[in-house]
Amino acid sequence: MFAKETYISRRKSLAASMASAGESGILLFLGNEDTGMNYMDNTYEFRQDSTFLYYFGLDYAGFSAIIDLDNGVDTVFADDITVEDIVWMGVQPSLAEKCSMAGITSIQPKNALPDALKKALASGRKIHFLPPYRAEHILKLRDWAEYPVAQPSIPFIRAVVNMRNYKTEEEIAQIEEAVDITAEMHLSMMRNVRPGMKESDIAAEVTRIALALGSGLSFPVIATRNGQTLHNHYHGNTLKEGDLFLLDAGAENHMHYGGDLSSTVPVSGKFTERQKMIYDMALDAHMAAVHALRPGVAFKDVHIKAATVISERLKSIGLMKGDPAEAAVSGAYAMFFPCGLGHMMGLDIHDMENLGEVWVGYDGVPKSTMFGFKSLRLARKLEPGFVLTIEPGIYFIPELIDQWKSQKKFEEFLNYSEIEKFKDFGGLRNEEDYLITEDGYRRLGKYVPMTTDEVEAMR
Repeated sequence: MFAKETYISRRKSLAASMASAGESGILLFLGNEDTGMNYMDNTYEFRQDSTFLYYFGLDYAGFSAIIDLDNGVDTVFADDITVEDIVWMGVQPSLAEKCSMAGITSIQPKNALPDALKKALASGRKIHFLPPYRAEHILKLRDWAEYPVAQPSIPFIRAVVNMRNYKTEEEIAQIEEAVDITAEMHLSMMRNVRPGMKESDIAAEVTRIALALGSGLSFPVIATRNGQTLHNHYHGNTLKEGDLFLLDAGAENHMHYGGDLSSTVPVSGKFTERQKMIYDMALDAHMAAVHALRPGVAFKDVHIKAATVISERLKSIGLMKGDPAEAAVSGAYAMFFPCGLGHMMGLDIHDMENLGEVWVGYDGVPKSTMFGFKSLRLARKLEPGFVLTIEPGIYFIPELIDQWKSQKKFEEFLNYSEIEKFKDFGGLRNEEDYLITEDGYRRLGKYVPMTTDEVEAMR
């Protein structure tokens, strides 16, 4: 945990933000419960709700809390440990000791929360809650707070986003620690990947590194020879000479801040000429995006810049035609780059995605519904304190190629006869994590080789 003063200050700032918006009532924070894998004594690894962690720091199952905007009291609802708990889990701090580390002195039993909320509703007070993302949250809200009649509180969402989007120095240090561990995972992959290995060999090794360095995973490992499948969690293929191998993996440190990096390497140790050509095109787009980062620039424009570079480079080898800038704006580029350029990150690897991308990444402006652009999680103007990823890629997805060709889609930009020749290529991307500073940007964490010469030198 951070010092208790951090959590006290965060809660005070949140309450002040709500008050300045003319809001009163109760802010409800639902912590997470243990969840059984196949029976209740065999649980998934516990992960606390990130917003609860941000304001209360208490990384324990079965905790919830309220901030009472009207009387200024912050209360945690939880049960103290018993001797039976100690038998199974060992000695722990008492409930009062845990809460004192977050600056909380008002503590009530876990089962007192439903009555407190029902009493508040009966007296006409408003219960502010965030969008539920777990079944347990939905059931609790349905029983306690008249959900789904009541809706998640937009003022509450916006107030949380407007705090968590701006990372403090102590948060940046935690993120950088996670990125450093993540870098070690990728460096190990680069040194060790070989023909004859299974994808699962690499997935196991990078997971081992995260655990050995006192961390966990910030998301399930993507380790695949089929880079054209963007979120590919299957690890059963055997790697062969001539394959490209894509690793997208990240560590989550003990404070639950995450890293998120991607690397693409030739399994044989050397890129083929065709692989090097496409890889360098994606790297050009990557660096163009990085160099465009600065406060006041809309991230959507950075995305379009990367898409334009990809379109220019693919036009140079005959896969695209027409004006590359128009191809980027029209969405034709999404044949090869159907995802977004990057996303915010912090306590969540897609930071606060449960609160809604329209608030986190768009500041309330509606998202595009166009293929490609609709997958852009961040579009708003950049500000100091934002932490985000840069991860353009080039992907040849046979099913997408076949569909668009049959629909004669974007024929003014796409040369299908040439694109067909790359249907067996797969896909690739690199990804780095960046902090927006007062005058530009700073890459976070240890450097992972990116140029073709650097990648080949690792072998």
